[in-house]
Amino acid sequence: MTALTKLSAGQQAPTFSLPDASGKAVSLDDFRGRRVVVYFYPKAATPGCTTEACDFRDSLDALNAAGVSVIGISPDPVEDIKAFADDFSLTFPLLADDGAAVAKAWGAWGEKIVQGEVREGILRSTAVVSPSGEIESIDYGVQADGHVAALRTKLGL
Repeated sequence: MTALTKLSAGQQAPTFSLPDASGKAVSLDDFRGRRVVVYFYPKAATPGCTTEACDFRDSLDALNAAGVSVIGISPDPVEDIKAFADDFSLTFPLLADDGAAVAKAWGAWGEKIVQGEVREGILRSTAVVSPSGEIESIDYGVQADGHVAALRTKLGL
């Protein structure tokens, strides 16, 4: 496994352009001028990822009112994220990172233990990006349950 460099506060966020659930390209630059939460999740429609996505969905009005947008990224194909978004009424962009190049650039890929086995994959991670494109904060290996509430507290919401 390649050791990936983790990002830290103050660094410029790596740019990306990925397809959303409808296949339309969404770029980090599309959000310039707004704070944006970029979160990486392992697999659409799994229990932890569903909990986290629904927590973001349920907090979206408060986040948007505070000028914060949300983007979820996983290595799932567009068809899977479309079904996930439709099934759970997820109204923020979910992006398909086929090959996980963006996750790797953000340090959100690495070894983890799944059902007692060491595997490579997405490390559940969340970054807050400033309106100018700098990383304000980034957390790796977050727990799905309660994560959004902790993030809202960190953001003062």
